Amino acid sequence: MTLAVGVWASPSAIAAPTTASLNDLVTTHRPLTDAAADQSISSATLPQLTDLSPLSARDAALMAGLPFTDLETETTGQNTGGTTDIWLTPNAESTSSGSADDSPTERTDTAQPEPALELRNPRPVAQTVTVNELSDINPDHWSFGAVQSLVEDYGCLEGYPDSTFRGDRAMTRYEFAAALNACLDQVVRLLPEDQETVAALVQEFDTELTTRVDELEATVAELRANQFSSTTRLFGQVVFGLQGRSNNTADFFPVDGVAETEDPGGGSLTFYSNAQLSLLSRLSRRDLLLISLQAGQGNSLFDPGSNGALGLTNNIRLAYEGETDLSVELTDLTYRRLIGDRFALVAGAAGVNQVSVFRGPSEAEGAGSGPLSLLAQRNPILSIGNGDTGVGFDWQIIDRLSLQGVYAVADGNDPGEDTGLLAGDRTLGFQLTASPLDTVDLALNYVNSYSENGNIGTGIGDSQLSAGDALTTNAFGATVEWDVTPRFTIGGWGGYTTSVTPGEDGSVETVNWMTFLNFPDLFGPGNLGGLYVGQPPRITDSDLRQGQNIPDLLAGNLGDPGGQPDATLHIEAFYRYQMTDNISLTPGVIVLVNPDNTAGSDTITIGALRTTFRF
Repeated sequence: MTLAVGVWASPSAIAAPTTASLNDLVTTHRPLTDAAADQSISSATLPQLTDLSPLSARDAALMAGLPFTDLETETTGQNTGGTTDIWLTPNAESTSSGSADDSPTERTDTAQPEPALELRNPRPVAQTVTVNELSDINPDHWSFGAVQSLVEDYGCLEGYPDSTFRGDRAMTRYEFAAALNACLDQVVRLLPEDQETVAALVQEFDTELTTRVDELEATVAELRANQFSSTTRLFGQVVFGLQGRSNNTADFFPVDGVAETEDPGGGSLTFYSNAQLSLLSRLSRRDLLLISLQAGQGNSLFDPGSNGALGLTNNIRLAYEGETDLSVELTDLTYRRLIGDRFALVAGAAGVNQVSVFRGPSEAEGAGSGPLSLLAQRNPILSIGNGDTGVGFDWQIIDRLSLQGVYAVADGNDPGEDTGLLAGDRTLGFQLTASPLDTVDLALNYVNSYSENGNIGTGIGDSQLSAGDALTTNAFGATVEWDVTPRFTIGGWGGYTTSVTPGEDGSVETVNWMTFLNFPDLFGPGNLGGLYVGQPPRITDSDLRQGQNIPDLLAGNLGDPGGQPDATLHIEAFYRYQMTDNISLTPGVIVLVNPDNTAGSDTITIGALRTTFRF
């Protein structure tokens, strides 16, 4: 069951459950925890579905249906990046400063109208004996008979001290409660003719009333006996994919402008499946625990049974791939805590990284609900580091500005010599998310990572940046989305990385970009059309020591300085058809021009049909 991922918000946002990020808990924009999650799941290692884990807090909350009433204040544009912040307390927007306690914020109206009836003593104030004493109610008015009966027959409705009824005045909840209580008090003293009418009705419908009550009681008893938990929700998502790509040959090795290697997976149809099951527990009003399990089969690049190659470039990877050879893996084990009204902490042994902690400005993220390709999910620099174990935070600075941060290590929960929060591959990242206008969402990213083998972990495009030397990477990215109309969104992102080998001269640089158009509710509510055009990460320059420069090594040389000979162009169009609330179908096509940044390779065309079932 794959859960679409949003960022922790989501999502989105806590947004939104990520989602997930409490990546589809929550999409929508992810909150202070897709989120995913629009109602909207990601690490870029091949066996792990980049958009399936972890979940954002809001994505999980929405998908699980948790009763987070007090956490789900909709701030609609008064939030970071347009995200929905389900951690904010009610009325937080109207207060000058947040409160750490659980008491609601009370609004005070500037206008001071005449004290309502509920603030007076009704009996002494009431002067009405007959309806004729009310100067502003006309016998010709359609409500005259009802008012007359309540005033004269039952004495439970009275006028104001000035002998007016004020029938066109708005009624407060307190006044309604007082009037209703007064009338209920009179029900036991019904007029004789009304008593006879009520008795006849009770006798006539006694069987129906008794049967319905018994059925209701039985239903409630069954629900109580079989509910999983009052504070925990079990939910999930299953994704099935049928896809195939055109026959093609690649300028593979050496890269010399000649296409000499046939794509081993070209011309064939394949079937992928991926599933994720999650438990979202609300430990208290301010504490959430997320546990997710994932299993999948099928991927674009290799056959785990024979270890044979299925593809020649990671450009062909799809978002819903999650190869585990159907073995169950733990993808999320995270705890989230709200401190005050505007600050949340997250910590976990699995599923902690930029995708799960950062809010996503794009509502179209999600392996099961967004674009079909891995590249089109989000800026690839957000997957740098393959973070898994770590800590993070989400701070709502002001209504339209927030800051997220995360520190994570890759596979930090696996036993071994070189493990721990300060060892192995590790990542430190920050994101500033803003909504300068109600229709514009902006995210600025900075990521610093250390890789022991030179693979920075984007999982798409040029991810291996050295021939094995360790690298320290500084990455910078920006994503913007503009909701031109409710049914038309335009956006894009750009990413830049520069990496060095500690203690040595030289560096390697990469660039990626994407522009997109989204069409929400296209041809029907819940549907989504999308057009994406961009470039996967590409080494533009590499002058590490000889033997470590990837572009020259791929050309069959000694690894001298230089960049990739060309740039891949990614073109993708898809249409998500929401068949029911739980099932969607997404056909689409992806065209890769100059795949793997080589002009000598054939253009690759991928057709895919994704089926998503959420529960």
